[in-house]
Amino acid sequence: MDALNILIVDDREENIIALEALLKRNDIQILSTTSPNDALRIAWENNISIALIDVQMPGIDGFELAEMLKTNPRTKDILIIFVTAISKESKYAVKGFGAGAVDYLYKPLDPFITSAKVDAFIQLARTQREIKEKNEDLQNYAIVVKNSADIITTVDAQTLRIQSINPAVEKILGYKPDEVVDSSIVDLAIDGDRTAFRKKLSEIANNNLKFAVAEYQFETFDKRTIWVECRFTYRNKTLFINISDISPQKSFQAQLIKSKEAAEYAKKVKESFLANMSHELRTPVNGIIGLTNILRKTDLDSQQANVVDLLEVSSQSLLGVINDVLDISKIEAGKFSIVRAPNNIHKTVKAVYDLLKYKADEKNIELIMDIAPDVPVHILFDSLRLNQILMNLLSNAIKFTDRGFVRLQLSVMQKLNNTVKLKFSVADSGIGIPADRLSMIFDSFEQAEDDTSAKYGGTGLGLAIVKKLIELKGGELTVSSQLGNGSTFNFTNWYTLVDAPQQEKRNADRLVSKLEPFGDIKVLVAEDNLVNQFMLSKILKDWDVAFDVVDNGRKAIEKLQNHNYDLILMDTHMPEMNGYQAAKCIRLDFEEPKRSVPIISLSAASFDHEQQQALSAGMNDVLAKPFQPYELHEKIQRLLNIEQA
Repeated sequence: MDALNILIVDDREENIIALEALLKRNDIQILSTTSPNDALRIAWENNISIALIDVQMPGIDGFELAEMLKTNPRTKDILIIFVTAISKESKYAVKGFGAGAVDYLYKPLDPFITSAKVDAFIQLARTQREIKEKNEDLQNYAIVVKNSADIITTVDAQTLRIQSINPAVEKILGYKPDEVVDSSIVDLAIDGDRTAFRKKLSEIANNNLKFAVAEYQFETFDKRTIWVECRFTYRNKTLFINISDISPQKSFQAQLIKSKEAAEYAKKVKESFLANMSHELRTPVNGIIGLTNILRKTDLDSQQANVVDLLEVSSQSLLGVINDVLDISKIEAGKFSIVRAPNNIHKTVKAVYDLLKYKADEKNIELIMDIAPDVPVHILFDSLRLNQILMNLLSNAIKFTDRGFVRLQLSVMQKLNNTVKLKFSVADSGIGIPADRLSMIFDSFEQAEDDTSAKYGGTGLGLAIVKKLIELKGGELTVSSQLGNGSTFNFTNWYTLVDAPQQEKRNADRLVSKLEPFGDIKVLVAEDNLVNQFMLSKILKDWDVAFDVVDNGRKAIEKLQNHNYDLILMDTHMPEMNGYQAAKCIRLDFEEPKRSVPIISLSAASFDHEQQQALSAGMNDVLAKPFQPYELHEKIQRLLNIEQA
């Protein structure tokens, strides 16, 4: 509790000392002076609550000092008690009260009376101070309420009639305050919201809720409908309601919802387009690659063999472009994942080097590989994506270098416990990149110069994919270049050390090994592409498999109704009835054992959600086009539980 200030004014010092001794206590602070002029200064500078003033003083007497204090706005509320030795006659008392005093203390002072009177006036002063402070608070609140941008109203909780309302009601709803006072607050809501509004008000009053929030639609004076947010408080049978106009937020929210729906629709359209593009492009590429493999098994002269080689290189190049477009779309859609596994980093880097060595030799460029001796052999990484990063960086370096060298370096930057930070560096002596284009080369479909595509080819997606892959892996990519003097791309990342993984049979061995015939099984092929029909027919004939071929899902259903099959190879994108619909029909409408016939989806779909859709439709496995024959052979063998040497 703050101490009250008490001023003692007496021309005799001994009187002041006596009074101070009588009044001394912890909750008051005593200020004293023998000079009336000094008393005026003290009262002006300090918040004095009570003044004990001697009446008879030389110069300015007590009556005159009291009048001066009462005429000053800063000191007019001081409680003045006269201390006097003059007569107790009424005329002196009247004069004192007329000067502004509230009481008298007569000398000689009775300690008990003096203490009791001062104590009573201290309590009175405290009460006056509290009332003053509350009045100031009320005035401040009144100003806030009056000038608030929100409607602030008090409502009788029983009748729901408005008791008071601030001027904001005119700005928000168009009504003057006196037009709505004593009317029902419920009438401000639109017809459709009145029942809910009344129910909410009753709920707040019945449950004595201290706070509640709800949104309703109100009707304005000019018959417009606006959204409002009501914040309720209940106390002493009165509802206090703060009403905010939230129409702009609601409008913005509606726009956001529309934008979200439009974005989701655009996303679905894009995914559908990419899925169709994947199918339409991968399907013929699958046919080309399959026919190339078939041609290789025939007797070819050297010229024909060269043509087949060129055909394979062209088809693989086209497949690379398709994969680039689909990869960048997957990354941007957040549907791209990194799959880490124990792998041999030396072999991965060497494989990329060996694959691109012939390209460098064709251009008479020296391709250098430098793996530091302290680089660990086995670490945890996604070999497919690291291969993709290095292939892109090295292919770019070779493409843009006409003479000199391309160097691939792998070194250790830091070791910590069972982790290691590796640095991959691809440097070349090629054409370089202008300084003002360095920041753009990692953007999709961007290249260093406008005519780069015309001169060197490419989609402009390679470096964009590299950057996004490195970021997905948690690494960092940097580039430095000087026009005409080559470029250097560096990327670093932390890797976990692992033990050597078990050796798996290499795909290359499976590619060249003879695939054993199955014999005594019958397969239904549902495929609408003629080239793929021919390729699958040739593969199945080589495996001594009996088969039927149809070009849509409806015909596949008809065939299965009339014949028995051990397995169905089902394309997903077909006319009339697609593969998903056909698979669902088989699983739901057929009786056993046909209902459970194994189905492999031979789809050009490359998106995870499409592969999941195939499995959800009832297919047993998915094989994405283009595929190698051994992959199909393994899946058939597994699904039919066929033991082979």
